[in-house]
Amino acid sequence: MKCKVRDPKKIIVISGSTRKNSSNLILIRAICELFPDKFDFNIFEGLANIPHFNPDLDTDHPPQNVADFRNQLNESDGVLICSPEYAMGVPGTLKNAIDWTVSSLEFSHKPVALITASTAGQAAHASLIGTLKIIEADIPESSQLLISFAQTKVKGDKIIDEDTLEQVKTVINSLGRTIAAG
Repeated sequence: MKCKVRDPKKIIVISGSTRKNSSNLILIRAICELFPDKFDFNIFEGLANIPHFNPDLDTDHPPQNVADFRNQLNESDGVLICSPEYAMGVPGTLKNAIDWTVSSLEFSHKPVALITASTAGQAAHASLIGTLKIIEADIPESSQLLISFAQTKVKGDKIIDEDTLEQVKTVINSLGRTIAAG
C-alpha cells in the first residue's frame, strides 16, 4: 500500500538544453519517475522563448515570457536545474533566464539543486554554482552534482549507472531537506 504525501513540495525543473531529446531532459524524466509521491515536478518548457536580457525591459512589467518564468519560480518551493555544458560554459538560454531574475530576486534564498550532465561539464558546473551563489540561491554542496559522460549513464528515461542513480537520489533528497528547513 502506498501512502500519498499530503502536500508534495512543488519543484520547478529547468533543463539548460533546449533540445527535445537531450540527455538532461531524459535525466529530468528519470528523476520525476524516482520521486512521484514526494515532489510535484513542473518541467519549465519556455526557456527558448525568454527574450534576450535587456535592463531597459527589466521593470515591474517585464515581457510576458519573463513574467511567466518569474511566477513559476515564485510558486515553487524549490528549483532543480539540469544542464549540459556548451563550449566550456553555461548554455546561453539558461544564463539568459537566470539574468532576468537578478533584480527581481526569485532565486534569493530559494532551495536549488544543480545537476550538470554533460561530456565533461566542469567549467559550466563551476560557473553555474558561482552564479547561483551570487544571486543568493540556497544551494548546499549536497545539492550539487556533476555527471560527466552523461549519455553513457542515462538512457530511455532511466538512469542506468548505479553510482549515478545513488548520487542523483542524494541530491534530490538534499533538495527536499533544504526545502523542509526553510
